[in-house]
Amino acid sequence: MPPASPRDSAFGPRITKEYRRLKEFDVAIIGSGPGGYVAAIRAGILGLSTALVEKDPFLGGTCLHRGCIPTKALLHTAELFDEIRHAQDQGINVQGASLDIAQVHARKQAIVDKFAKGVAFLCKKRKVEVFTGMGNFVDAGTIRVAGSADSTFRARNVIIATGSTPSHLPHMRPDGKAIIDSDMILQPGAVPKSLAVIGSGAVGTEFASVFASFGSQVHLIELLPRLLPIEDDECSQQLERSLKARGIQCYTATEVTEAKVGGNGVTLTLKKDNATSTLAVERVLVATGRRPVLEGLGHEKIGVAMNGRFIAVDEYMRTNVPNVYAIGDVVATPALAHVASHEGILAVDHIAGKPVHPIDYLAIPNCTYSHPEVASVGLTERAAREKGYDVRVGKFPFSALAKAAIVGDTSGFVKIVADKRYDEVLGVHIIGPRATELIAEATLGKRLEITVESITHTVHAHPTLAESMAEAAHAVYGETIHI
Repeated sequence: MPPASPRDSAFGPRITKEYRRLKEFDVAIIGSGPGGYVAAIRAGILGLSTALVEKDPFLGGTCLHRGCIPTKALLHTAELFDEIRHAQDQGINVQGASLDIAQVHARKQAIVDKFAKGVAFLCKKRKVEVFTGMGNFVDAGTIRVAGSADSTFRARNVIIATGSTPSHLPHMRPDGKAIIDSDMILQPGAVPKSLAVIGSGAVGTEFASVFASFGSQVHLIELLPRLLPIEDDECSQQLERSLKARGIQCYTATEVTEAKVGGNGVTLTLKKDNATSTLAVERVLVATGRRPVLEGLGHEKIGVAMNGRFIAVDEYMRTNVPNVYAIGDVVATPALAHVASHEGILAVDHIAGKPVHPIDYLAIPNCTYSHPEVASVGLTERAAREKGYDVRVGKFPFSALAKAAIVGDTSGFVKIVADKRYDEVLGVHIIGPRATELIAEATLGKRLEITVESITHTVHAHPTLAESMAEAAHAVYGETIHI
């Protein structure tokens, strides 16, 4: 189906006379997270009159204020603290290093505030009109904003970008004190002596890593058989070994059946293989996933079709309502900030009538910023075999890499999963130093459908961590140089 231009987009069949004199926009975006604000700026760049609706008094959404940015600020501090404590290994004597948790949070907040102001500046620069309050559909082309100054306006096209919020277990509701979620744990406060993290996805694993570095005794509990279940099996195994070496207690295939809050913290009842045990901790972090934020949006009354709990969209992010799009965590695509941003650009380009290309979700990088870092793109070895590929695998350990030894971080590896018949790279999986940066080369390669041979013919600078990619490619053929 060819893209539709703004002039071709209808307001929808339910417009009533009382709304015909309202201010009109080419596009309205509800939600200003990494999907929404990027879509708004892109629309402004393309010359579309744009409205951006945000319920919070600041722009940036969960990623900037309660997710990606504050957590990575904490992770950087944690990594630096670990390096200082081991500085003597490199001949640097540091005495009396300690953690000032108040300053840690102050630095984190300063970074968040800086970029929130940056988002607001960019929206203003692109002539995006910002409405503060809860946005909801009056009809398919009319949005009402309930806030400090109620507003109603019309839009030829609407993009739903309302994001997600932490999901809670029915028997373990956060109270903001003993039991908390990933929003609450970012608030300033003392480092707990012990912390149980329920859920070992990226969020849970990252916070487990942070608080282990900060001095907590951390217990990481996962219902499924391995940590980071979406990653390659070998990466999960290496992650568990590495976290245990840091003193983190890991529990897999373990269910938390009960949580009792007492004066000294929380007592959890754990179940594994029909055997039960208890675990007493000062605080519990529930990191068992997120759910779309759709309450009060009014999408039901305009007939937006659903895909389970998500909004159903086509390859251009269009819903079944012709002028309504949805992006980010409200659709059933990877719940990642960079995915939401790219979907926002795709939706706006489609609205503007520009040539567009559907997103290849197999070329989306997954990144977990724990220590060690984990990153991947494409198919895991298990998934490739299940799809019927004749698989060849090449793996190269950081322990054999000079730059890894220089930076003092030699755990982990790079693993390439390839199709034996056509030599195509099907997936790349990295665990180890700077994995979340190294994955960029593999992501570009996956997007361009590169072969293993093309990686071996690409000169990688020495000494760098990136050499591991070339070595892993040689390993696919059994021709690794430095092992």
